[in-house]
Amino acid sequence: MVAHLGHHPQALMDATEVRVRRPVAGRAGRDRFVSGKAQLNTMKALAICDPLGRLLFCGETRPGSMHDITQARTAGLVDLLLNAPLDVQILADAGYQGLGTDTGGAVITPRPKPRKRQTSLPPSVTAAHDAARKRHSSQRIRVEHAIGHLKNWRILARYHGRRESFDTTIRAIAGLLSNHQHTGRSENTTRRRRALPAAPHVR
Repeated sequence: MVAHLGHHPQALMDATEVRVRRPVAGRAGRDRFVSGKAQLNTMKALAICDPLGRLLFCGETRPGSMHDITQARTAGLVDLLLNAPLDVQILADAGYQGLGTDTGGAVITPRPKPRKRQTSLPPSVTAAHDAARKRHSSQRIRVEHAIGHLKNWRILARYHGRRESFDTTIRAIAGLLSNHQHTGRSENTTRRRRALPAAPHVR
């Protein structure tokens, strides 16, 4: 994926959570799956797409309690981006603030919100700050759409299988979705037509 970004240098990144079965009572590490955001037992997957919303990567699943930036770091993304071409950029949300410094500016996050005590800022500064955050959000909205396409698969609405197999499942679905997105609807239609048997000749 990083090698691909050397030719198409911009991408969008976010994490998505899928609800999973709660581990049985008394099992060690039971609380690892409790998401602080959703307040549910979840597994988290890292998703990266291009500016058109076409998936480039989905995986590196972690328990729901892990923070987004920790997931990216444990996935080895920092080392990969440090060795990537200089023009590679990945837009991410505020959950990844600090990753830009780790990657030499390859990951771009929105400017932090002004603190509540900063009431002395001029209205023009506040307006410019809000406009920058809104512009960043509109640029990375396609990754939300990509995740939405993943969640259209019923098995990812709530995963009832074994948590150990979740990574394989979401990667398989992401592969099918990515293949459909990158080959194009017209090419897929042509393949289906070629696969259909010829109609019998009727006299």
